[in-house]
Amino acid sequence: MASWDIQPQGVQGQLKVVGAHAEDLGDALTTLLADLREAAGAAGTAVPGSQAATLPYGPVMPGPTLKGPTGASVLSQTSSGPVAAALVAYAAGRSKDFKAMADRCQAAVLGAAKATNEYVQGDLEAAKNAQSAARNVQLDALKDFGGKQR
Repeated sequence: MASWDIQPQGVQGQLKVVGAHAEDLGDALTTLLADLREAAGAAGTAVPGSQAATLPYGPVMPGPTLKGPTGASVLSQTSSGPVAAALVAYAAGRSKDFKAMADRCQAAVLGAAKATNEYVQGDLEAAKNAQSAARNVQLDALKDFGGKQR
């Protein structure tokens, strides 16, 4: 990194744009999970007609539940059919991808903000470290905006 030439106002403007897009992504993922939940609930079973209403005998194990980043249930299998099971399996398989998208967006925004703040304060080494933490999606390192005590 030979030299830096950052315009903090330009960075701030771009962070607002990226933040709006990240919010749109979050809304799209929330809608996707709500739609998957609705589809799984409406999917029915593989048993035709009134046979689907027959209650099972003995204890029944509940269906799998997918936990979101907050630990709340985002999709649970309320129907025993193959479509509902496939939708639950899909959501469970993609949950790591959804979290990775959110983490990468957060790391990019926090890293750019922290690196720019350190640049403005004249601490190029701390700015370089912030860039590296953002690149490696090290959110814990980026969430501490306190930096060095001066």
